[in-house]
Amino acid sequence: MKKVLLLAIAAFMYAPLFAQHSLEKLWESDSVTIKGPESALFEAISKSLYVSSMGSGSVVRLDLQGKVIKADYVTGLNSNKGSAIYKGMFYTAETAAVAVIDIATGKVVKRIPIEGAGMLNDLAVNAKGVIYVSDTRTGKFYSIENDKPTLYLEGVPGANGILCVGTDVYVVGSAVFQKVDVNKHVTTIADGFENGLDGIVMISKDEFILSNYTGILYYVKADGTKQVLLDTRAGKIMANDISYDSKTKTLYVPSFRTNRIIAYKVK
Repeated sequence: MKKVLLLAIAAFMYAPLFAQHSLEKLWESDSVTIKGPESALFEAISKSLYVSSMGSGSVVRLDLQGKVIKADYVTGLNSNKGSAIYKGMFYTAETAAVAVIDIATGKVVKRIPIEGAGMLNDLAVNAKGVIYVSDTRTGKFYSIENDKPTLYLEGVPGANGILCVGTDVYVVGSAVFQKVDVNKHVTTIADGFENGLDGIVMISKDEFILSNYTGILYYVKADGTKQVLLDTRAGKIMANDISYDSKTKTLYVPSFRTNRIIAYKVK
């Protein structure tokens, strides 16, 4: 009896470690304004989303209920995908360059070319203003300081999502999730995913959501445990480069094929 009681207490104590998470759909945008949304970037100061409308080479601004603020916030881009904001500048990955945009005017200030790039994809900026960008076709990640690109990491098939947390950089390849520390030591957090990993967001310390562009969302912990949160492949609804509002616990998911942004509450 004593042994059974101890096991019951242990199960109670460790239950939170295995708690299942879920998503509650809040809204979805119209499918007219956005053409091929590859990423949706939440920005707390302006309380808006900056959507890479890849099919039209533009950036569309939405409010946090999915309504259009400005359909042509930025135009004239080339296959724009992952984006980030740092000190008044909006950065987005084009095919072979990073476009730098004045966030106040929506005008392209300059482009930073990446020599030999096959298809630049996701982009992130750390607290010091260092830009990181992935090149999916070559399996490489680059860092950019003072407009100078440097090879940061290579040998990651399907290199895509990037997330900066302190001095660490989290990256995904097609089927693997890894952490790169300040000394460029690479730790594999989890692998064995369905091919097609795309974006990363941090939900809380050591807990993440990863998207797979085929239409899967995963909840992943730093110890490698993972849970499928949502699988929309049957409905042909994709899950591309995601973004997250930690204050409201809202996940913003672009669906490239259906030209929509879908918002979910993370529970």
